[in-house]
Amino acid sequence: MVRAILSHADYCNVPRQSPLEHVLFACDELAGFLTACAYVRPSKSILDLEVDSVKRRLKDKAFAKGVSREDVRKGAEELGVPLEEHITFCIAALREQADTLGLRERSQRRQQRSINVVAGL
Repeated sequence: MVRAILSHADYCNVPRQSPLEHVLFACDELAGFLTACAYVRPSKSILDLEVDSVKRRLKDKAFAKGVSREDVRKGAEELGVPLEEHITFCIAALREQADTLGLRERSQRRQQRSINVVAGL
């Protein structure tokens, strides 16, 4: 596990060897970028985020400028999948955990809180 963490940062000079190391590298930078993309949407949600929107934002160097576009592209390349497919997969993974990550639509979050209050949760 420690090796995987070290290998996902190129400046540590630990080459990625295992599938875990490649997946961590490929998904880390992109997950942060996708979260930023969701937060700027009117819904503040990952649920309505589309691949084309993400690809447009990747071209905008001023948006989430701390995210290395090169690492995002290189991550997909290391997994041997097209960038668009990788983005699609990561969006789907984040959608599955939208509640936990706070990435569900605003109106749905309010509605869920109301249900929880009524149910005494």
